[in-house]
Amino acid sequence: MTAQVQDKHLYTEAELTDLGTRAFMGLGLPEADAADVARILVLADLFGLSTHGLSRIESYGDRLQVQGINARARVSTQAVAPALRLVDGDNGVGPLVGMHALRAAMEAAESCGVGVAFARGSNHFGPISPYGLIAAQAGYASIIGSNATTTIAPWGGSDARLGNSPLGFGVPNPDGDPFLLDMAMSVVARAKIRNALKAGQSIPDTWATDAGGRPTTDPKAALDGFLLPIGGHKGYGLALLVDMFSGVLANAAYLTHVKSWVDAPDEPQNLGHFFILIDTRKLGSTQWLAQRMNDFAAILHDSPPADPARPVIVPGEIELAKMARQRREGIALDAATVALLRQHAAKSPA
Repeated sequence: MTAQVQDKHLYTEAELTDLGTRAFMGLGLPEADAADVARILVLADLFGLSTHGLSRIESYGDRLQVQGINARARVSTQAVAPALRLVDGDNGVGPLVGMHALRAAMEAAESCGVGVAFARGSNHFGPISPYGLIAAQAGYASIIGSNATTTIAPWGGSDARLGNSPLGFGVPNPDGDPFLLDMAMSVVARAKIRNALKAGQSIPDTWATDAGGRPTTDPKAALDGFLLPIGGHKGYGLALLVDMFSGVLANAAYLTHVKSWVDAPDEPQNLGHFFILIDTRKLGSTQWLAQRMNDFAAILHDSPPADPARPVIVPGEIELAKMARQRREGIALDAATVALLRQHAAKSPA
C-alpha cells in the first residue's frame, strides 16, 4: 500500500519495517540486529515522532559508514545479581543496545519481580516511548533513561556541560492504553528555536541562554548559546540524576566525557542507558490493575476543560491515537527519507 499526502507518501507498518531492516542490513548489520533497530524507529514514526524515526537513517548511517558506530557489534549481557544486568553495547547502534537492555531487564523482572539493566558502549537509542510501550504490552511498568551529547549549561554556568537527557515512565493497562511519559530535560527542542529564527520571531526568555549564559529572547543568540532545563534548577538537578544513572552507574561516559555526535562522528560516544522494570503481574491480577488504571484515567478525563476544544488528556494519549490512526491509514514518510532507506537497502545481501 502506498498512497500520497502532499509531499509525503503513506506506507504500512510492515512495508517500513521491512525497508528499514534491509536498509540497516545494507549498512552492515546482521538481519536480527537490523530488525531490532527498525522496530524502534518504526514505532517512533507510528507515534508521530518523525525526528526520531526512520529519518535517523541519515545520522546513524553516516556514523556507521565512518565506523563511528560498530555495525557488527557483539552486545553482551552480564548477570551481576538476580535482578541486575550489565549490558555492554560494543559501540552498536543505539536502538540495538536499547533492545538488548530492555530484554535483559524484562527477563530479570520476570523472575525477581523487579529488573534493572544498565547499558554502556551505546549511541543515540531513539525515543523512550517505544521501549515503554513494548514493556507495558508485556505487563511491565518502566522507568527508562539515557544520557546525551552536551547542550545544556549547568545552572548558573556559561558553557555546555550536560546533555538534554530523555527520561520516560510507562504503566501498563491490561484493558486499555498504557500511560507513557517521554520527555527530555530542556524546555523546548532546538528545532523550535530554529523555526522561530526562520519565521523572524522572538522566543520566551525561559527557553535558552546566549553564549554568556544569560537568558535571551533572540533565537539566533539562543542557537549560539545553551538550552535551559525544565523547571529551572529543579530540572537541572533531574538532568544530572538521569546522567548519573545512565553514565556513572552504567560505567558509560557522562557529562563532557560524552563525545560529540557532530564534532567527532568517527569516535565512539559510549552513551549509557538504564531500564528499571516492575512486573505488575506480581502486584495483583490483570483485572485489578485494569480497574485501577481505567478509574485513574477517568478521574482526569472527567475534569471540565478550561478550553472546550482541548479536553484533558493523559500521558501517551496523543501518541497512541496517532499510532492507531497510522496503522489504519498508513504511515507518512517524506520522500528524502524513503530514498535514503532504499539506497542503503539496495546494498543489503537479502
